[in-house]
Amino acid sequence: MDFHNVILVTDLDGTLLTDDKRIIDKDLSAIERFRKGGGIFSTATGRGYSMARRIVEDVLHLDVPSVLFNGAGVFDFKQNKFLWQCEIGGWARDYIRRLNDAFPNKLGFEVLHKQTVYVPFINKTEQEHLDMECVIPDRRALGDIPEGGWLKIVIAAEPPIVDEVQKTVEKGGFENAQWVRSAPHYFECLPKGVDKSRGFAELIRILGAENRFSAAAGDYMNDTAMIEKADLGCAVSSAQDSVKQAADLIVCDNNSGALSEIIGYIEKL
Repeated sequence: MDFHNVILVTDLDGTLLTDDKRIIDKDLSAIERFRKGGGIFSTATGRGYSMARRIVEDVLHLDVPSVLFNGAGVFDFKQNKFLWQCEIGGWARDYIRRLNDAFPNKLGFEVLHKQTVYVPFINKTEQEHLDMECVIPDRRALGDIPEGGWLKIVIAAEPPIVDEVQKTVEKGGFENAQWVRSAPHYFECLPKGVDKSRGFAELIRILGAENRFSAAAGDYMNDTAMIEKADLGCAVSSAQDSVKQAADLIVCDNNSGALSEIIGYIEKL
């Protein structure tokens, strides 16, 4: 099959990755067939550099850049450098301080700073997240985190607490950022106007793939903009209802070979 006119980008967690964070052989084989047929395959993830690297580089062995930080950066692991990035403004430090004061001893925070994960405040949810991804963070006080280079902030807590944080943000006073719920346990702060669709667009520009048929796959609300922007927006059957409503194609769940099904569908177009 000739895929030379196609670019396919997928979310990782909940889409390409199974619930236990693997990529099944069925999907790996389909991705390899897609790439050998001339298709451009990449990933668009909320993960930062350190959490994405072991999947993108060590498992997928991608030869093209990836969208990281929920769209705030396009990173080339082969060249080990950012090809595009959008930083959060200096107000972000105050946002962390205010939310931490409003929810004392309840929230964990990650400041994703290019290739470093800073953790000024930690809780059980945040520690479990770091352990699951085998990431050793830079633990330091909020005021000691370097200025500039902030690409994303992750707020981690039990879902009912994250619900309350989201309500607090939506009441006002946090408008200089793009806020997105990336999972039940995580609420994220991004640069204003940035989401996965922005990162996807920058990836397409960098690759000179503007004339290719674009396909994107995801499962959670942070994937919706990318799914809507693609020529073929795909959702796994385990996705949120709102994500499935935005999609053109709904395939099997993330544990059953969703990417294989998407690639099979594209083959028949």
